[in-house]
Amino acid sequence: MSFFKFKDYIEEGDLVLAFISRGTIKPITVTKGALLNTRYGHYEHDKMIGLKYGEQMGGEKGYGFIHLLHPTPEMWTLSLPHRTQIVYTPDSSYIMQRLGVTSGSRIIEAGTGSASFSHSFARAIGLDGRLFTYEFHEPRYLEAKKELEGHGLVNTHITHRDVCNDGFEIEVPANFGTEVNGDVVFLDLPSPWTAIPHLPKVISKVRQVGICCFSPCIEQVAKTVEALQQNGWTNIEMVEVAGRRWEARKDMVRDIKDVVKRLKDIQSRKNQGIENRRHAKVIGEKRDHSEVLPEPSESSKVQNTGKGFNPFGKGIRIREGDEQFQWRNVTKIETEVKSHTSYLTFAYMLPERVE
Repeated sequence: MSFFKFKDYIEEGDLVLAFISRGTIKPITVTKGALLNTRYGHYEHDKMIGLKYGEQMGGEKGYGFIHLLHPTPEMWTLSLPHRTQIVYTPDSSYIMQRLGVTSGSRIIEAGTGSASFSHSFARAIGLDGRLFTYEFHEPRYLEAKKELEGHGLVNTHITHRDVCNDGFEIEVPANFGTEVNGDVVFLDLPSPWTAIPHLPKVISKVRQVGICCFSPCIEQVAKTVEALQQNGWTNIEMVEVAGRRWEARKDMVRDIKDVVKRLKDIQSRKNQGIENRRHAKVIGEKRDHSEVLPEPSESSKVQNTGKGFNPFGKGIRIREGDEQFQWRNVTKIETEVKSHTSYLTFAYMLPERVE
């Protein structure tokens, strides 16, 4: 399984993202004999093998369905098991654009955490690039190492190390070059200002190096800016990304005829309800007096007309875009305002010499 290229068909051992609902995406490794249980039914892994990525799969009992999606860094971010707070796509995409991450970049990442951003970095730099990621918490390091290797991120090297105290210098694997020599730095640490003084030993001396520090508190930003200035970093800027989703849909075009028709329908149903209650009251009184109830005549039977046409609310369900009705395309911004994630502090180190 690889995040670097797509494949068409699902095989045993592949990572599949089961799209259950908009807010629920479950990562699964396809294993013979295993079963995925959800609130919308259960699904056998055996029957996933051979299906195409993107296909809809029905539940075993004939109800419910899921979609079997190919993993991407963006989808993985929405479905991964959280070990820490993570960097979401609105932040990660902006960071990579600002730092000029491209194929062949050599990246230093400190604070692997749940490895959400590591996947985005690894795909962006391609097989020619190298990602050196550091995690000081051993259980998180072991979990992240297992995931990165299982997902085929061969351009990524993870190290168990406290960079704030011990720095970034490591023994570099043979296929990663002779030294770290990073040209992009990302610090997601509680105290990045203690790690910044260690960076000169591992960053490029012949290329401009960009850094981003991911900090939730403004007090952290202040200390980080001070450390950047003291260590020769320039063009320092702090940014906050507030991402909100725009939703597009079709809205039914309504006119005065619809209003008149709806009012008539409401009055008709109101009259019918009054007649129903009157009829029920008469039947109840006769039952209380143990009278034999005569068969109602055809004219006295109450007809149930059911739900009527209602373009303004409850009524007959109309599928969005139904060609029998007139529609217009509308958009709106999502109503939920996302809370603050973190402040992004950017800076750059100019090269000491030019090759």
